[in-house]
Order: sequence, then structure tokens, then C-alpha cells
Amino acid sequence: MKLGVIGCGKMGRALVGGILKAGIVPPGNTRVFDNYTPAAWEMGSELGVAMAQSNEEVVSESDVILLCVKPQGFLEMLGDIGSSEGKLLISIAAGVQISSIESATNGRHRVVRVMPNTPALVGKGASGFALGTTATAADAALTESLLGAVGYVCAVSEPDLDAVTAVSGSGPAYVFLMIEALVAGGIELGLEPDIAGALAAHTVAGAAELLLQSGESPGQLRENVTSPNGTTFAALESFRSDHFEDIVKRAVTAAADRSKELGEA
Repeated sequence: MKLGVIGCGKMGRALVGGILKAGIVPPGNTRVFDNYTPAAWEMGSELGVAMAQSNEEVVSESDVILLCVKPQGFLEMLGDIGSSEGKLLISIAAGVQISSIESATNGRHRVVRVMPNTPALVGKGASGFALGTTATAADAALTESLLGAVGYVCAVSEPDLDAVTAVSGSGPAYVFLMIEALVAGGIELGLEPDIAGALAAHTVAGAAELLLQSGESPGQLRENVTSPNGTTFAALESFRSDHFEDIVKRAVTAAADRSKELGEA
């Protein structure tokens, strides 16, 4: 298999790095291009992949192409990929619908739309993907393999990608905000900033790993550490008095609504 990559930003770098590390595609079979030449040079020198001279070259010389370009100018970029046919295009552009990609390429290629997230940068991503109208079961399996190189991956219907965007695509930012608040609270109580930061980050990472490995629900794990009238009980009562769960659900809904708006635009 020959892999092409259009867009050499952080997410493109994370995906390609994970794919190469997993041995799914060798560096010699990988070709990249970015309109910002230094980004392509950096990926090429760091990962040992070939630099293409254009979007069209990437597509014509590859079997599978990762489209790691931001939504602004994405459809215009599709006009530069030439007249090749029968390729698999895997898009990570937020809000750009499968129908738009298929229409812009005159139905010449199979399409998969993906919503990854930034923890893919450290191999801990969470991605959802949806198949286009002509994508096959083999394309789904290949997509799972490629995305699985940088974390968890699941298949969904395209309408569900708005919810995927709201939960996992934007989700790391919610967690970072929570960590910021934990750190600030610790500092106010007298902890040194570096100690508060390390405690908060390791607590979040450990809690997530415990959830993944234990097989228990988040609710059960919460109850396991909540003694009646204890310290955790007091904190949770404070959260509930401020309607914490409702705040989070409203935020997730706001993100999903914005994702739908971007898709419609």
C-alpha cells in the first residue's frame, strides 16, 4: 500500500508517525505535501517520508490519501488533486461532509470521514469514522487499522459525527479546563504550581486508565471513592449544587450544534 498525506500539521504528523511506528506502511511508501513547504520538509526529515511537489502528485502516486487540511480552503484543495480515480480519501476536516467531498471530486474516489482528537499526538487518540457512499468493508477495516495506530477508533453513521466531535473531538479541551481549575484550586490552598499541576494531570490520567481497565461504570467508580460525609462527598455536593452535570451536557450540546452549523455551511 502507498500512503499519501496532504497537510503536514500536528494532526497529520501524529497520524503518520503512528502509522509508520506500527509498521502498517513503510516510510518509503509514504508521500506528503503541504502548501507550507517547511511543514512538509520537517515531516519528511523527521519521519523519512518522501516530499511531493503538489497535491496532484500525492493522489496520483498513492492508494490511500489522508486529507489533513483545515476546513477553510478544503474544497478548493480538492480541486487540485487531479483526475486520478479509485483512490481512498480519508478526511479529518471538521464539518466537511462526505457528500461535499464526493461532489467536489465528481465521485471519482471512495471517501471516509474521520473525527480524531489531539491525544493522537501521544498515541492516545479517540476517533470516530463514517463511510462514504462507495466505501467498502475493506476500506472500513483499513481505516480502523490506520487510526488504531494512534488510539481508540470506532465506526459511526455520519450524522453521529457531530456527537463524536462534541464528546471526543472537542473533549480534550474540557478536560484541560478541568485540570486548570484543579491546579488553580490547589495553588489557592498552598500547593506549589508544579506540584499542583503534576497531581492534577496524573489524577486525570490515572482515573481514565482505571475506568478503561476496571470494566466498571464511571458512576460505580465514583461511588467507590465517596464515603458518606467524607471529603469527596463534600466536593461532589458542591458540584451538584452548581449543576455541574447540566453544565457539561449543555457544553457538549453547544459543540454538537456548532459542528452541524459548520457542516451545513
